[in-house]
Amino acid sequence: MSVQWTISHADRLVVAVARGTVTVSDIERYFAGVTTEGAMGYRKIFKITHAPGALSDDNLRALGRRVVLYAHHGQVGPLAIVAASDSSFEQAKTFAAAATARRPLAIFRELHLARQWLDAQPLPDE
Repeated sequence: MSVQWTISHADRLVVAVARGTVTVSDIERYFAGVTTEGAMGYRKIFKITHAPGALSDDNLRALGRRVVLYAHHGQVGPLAIVAASDSSFEQAKTFAAAATARRPLAIFRELHLARQWLDAQPLPDE
């Protein structure tokens, strides 16, 4: 699987890592898994550092719009995207521009900076 994630209900935190070629179906499975576990409102780290640019800009915008739909049906938590390479950083910006849900979202080059920022975000309501 190209996207793997863990959910900590105690910390209300989701950590996802994309590796290899990531498809729209991989991201949709991630969305479905997080939703099924009741964690869509949790704080999230999504690391795309090691994923080559397999998703088109149109795919990224469509996935961003999907987040907006999730927000209409409930809370979506803060998101820290870790994108160390220039290409992954550009992909993250394309996604972020389309994912205009009312929640904090930031893009980082380093995991520790993303975690510091995310830890400063308020925990979602239970």
